[in-house]
Amino acid sequence: MAKSSLTKFTVPTGGEDTQGLLMPKLKFRYRAEFIDFGVTKSTTELTKQMVTFARPQLTFDPVELPIYNSRVYVAGRPTWSPVSTTLRDDATGGVSKLVGEQLQKQFDFMEQASASSGIDYKFRVHIEMLDGGNGAIEPNVLERWELYGCFITDVNYNDLDYGSNDPMTITMSIRYDNAIQTVGGGLNAPNTIAASLGDTTTG
Repeated sequence: MAKSSLTKFTVPTGGEDTQGLLMPKLKFRYRAEFIDFGVTKSTTELTKQMVTFARPQLTFDPVELPIYNSRVYVAGRPTWSPVSTTLRDDATGGVSKLVGEQLQKQFDFMEQASASSGIDYKFRVHIEMLDGGNGAIEPNVLERWELYGCFITDVNYNDLDYGSNDPMTITMSIRYDNAIQTVGGGLNAPNTIAASLGDTTTG
């Protein structure tokens, strides 16, 4: 098949651009890194045992402006919705220990005492979509999200089941203050397409 014929497998645009379909980002090619999560220095076990991680969702509250015979709307305050992640609960207890450390940072359950400020327990998360490279070939970062001022709002250790062969998992819901999205080029990507919102010092 001639290379030029691949341009036929797409929607005709009627212009000079004859580019065929582009390779999409694939859901299973990603990694997430937790920074300042829990008290253990290394959190790579969370990255290795991850099953799912939701990308951020942003909502602008509409502000209604009543006028003479009608009404118009403008964008109000933005809100980042919580993200959820599912982790395999490994046999060594490494993931469960890290999650427990973070929960204890947010609230001391033995002494019934909470942290004095957000900086005492908030963490960061970096989510990167990758191109599939591994081993001797380093992966290329196709997209990167940085979440600031994160803390756990909900954790579910899920159920036990004699009739299932599925691995045990832990599901967390994470609230964060702001997010930054960059496309391509990894850490040094100059193209920031979603600016950070809020005060990054809270993280």
